[in-house]
Order: sequence, then structure tokens, then C-alpha cells
Amino acid sequence: MVALPYTITLIVIVAMIILSAAIRVLREYERGVIFRLGRLIGEKGPGLILLIPIVDRMVRISLRVIAMDVEPQDVITKDNVSIKVDAVLYFRVMTAADAVVKVENYLYATSQIAQTTLRSVLGEHDLDSLLAEREQINQQLQSVIDERTDPWGIKVSAVEVKNVDLPKEMQRAIARQAEAERERRAKVIHAEGEFQAAEKLTQAAEVIAREPNAIQLRYLQTLTEIAVGQSSTIVFPVPVDIVKTFLAKTGDLKSETED
Repeated sequence: MVALPYTITLIVIVAMIILSAAIRVLREYERGVIFRLGRLIGEKGPGLILLIPIVDRMVRISLRVIAMDVEPQDVITKDNVSIKVDAVLYFRVMTAADAVVKVENYLYATSQIAQTTLRSVLGEHDLDSLLAEREQINQQLQSVIDERTDPWGIKVSAVEVKNVDLPKEMQRAIARQAEAERERRAKVIHAEGEFQAAEKLTQAAEVIAREPNAIQLRYLQTLTEIAVGQSSTIVFPVPVDIVKTFLAKTGDLKSETED
């Protein structure tokens, strides 16, 4: 009679162990891949999942987007420049059963595919295109990696190249090239300004040639500009035409007086 409570307690403990092994709760973003005696029977979840103890085994898979850092890779570009490049990979599991059955460790496999693809794709580009066409290269990486991981039920949504580390010699060469390019642009802009100024002066000369009185107006404008300054003595040339007109009028007045 004394052993009966112990037996009931033992039965209760065993029942609780069995129930704990048989009941699983999966979150909204989780799926359970169920194996019965080693055979795949499908995916279940989310919510409450009932398993047959000892017979069934469940592998829990998350369907959320995973951000994975791709380790820095040594890459030789198409123009034989040695660089070190790292990236970040965004992907998620679309088919949980394929991610479990068709590859041993989908996280490790995806990481290795990303590293090899990063080296091979960037090796097809020269340094200038790698620095200038980052968006196109990211799309190419995403397309290639997604195609290779698709049989595993994995969807690669984006690949972003983060850092491109250049040798110090190459950094100095690029800095010199950029400086030379800026100087070239400055000289071109200066030459264009001189050319436009010459065109305007040519047009002004043509106007003065057609209208002689325009030069006299220019003289008066110059006199106004000089008067604003602090000069104490101003030597201003007077056009000969104006002097002749003044002298002619003076001669006429003298003749009238003598008469």
C-alpha cells in the first residue's frame, strides 16, 4: 500500500515526459520539418504541433530574413589590381524541407557560396568599374548566389558590397589621377571663359565699327568709373572729333565778334 503513491508519482512523471516530447509550439516565423522513423513526412506550423514520442523527430527552421557578413576576400581584378572586399548577404528560407534535406548546413553552405561568388564575379571587372558601378555589381552577385542556393529552398534578396580596401600605392595613384582630372577641368573651364570673352569683345568691336559715336559713350562711362576712385590726377584722352567741333565753333564766334 505504501508503494502505491510512488507508483502513481512515477506514472505521472513518465506521462509528463511523454507529453513534453510530443508537444511542440512553433512561432509565426517558424516551421517544423517532421521525420517519422527517418522518413520525411512534411512541414508543420506555426502553432501547436503534436508528435509521436520516439517515432517522430522535428527540425525547427526560422523563415525570417538573415543578414550574413561575408568575410573579406582577396580579389584580383581584371586589370590585375589586388584588393580586399567584404559584403553583406540578405536571405531567407522559403522551403524549410529543402533547407534540411538537400543540404547539411544551409547557413554554412550559403556563406561559402557567397565567398566564392564574390571572388569570381569581382574578378571579371576592372577597378574603375568596381568602384563606379557598385549597384550593377550588387545585382549581379544577388542573381548568381540566388540561382545557386535556389535548390536548397533559399531566396537571396540582396547582396551589398561594403568595403573595398585598396593598397596604399593604388590609393596614391587614384588621388593623383583625381587631382589631375580636377586640374584638367579647371583649365578647360578657364579656356571656355576666355573664348566666350573673346567672342563678346569681337561683337563689341563690330558694334563700335558700325556706330562711331559708341566709342564716345564708352569714354564717358570710363571717366565715370575712374572718378569713383581715390586718384588725384586723371589724364583722360579726348577724341579728336570732339576737339575739332569745339575749335570750329570757337572760330565762328571770333569771326562774328570781329565783324
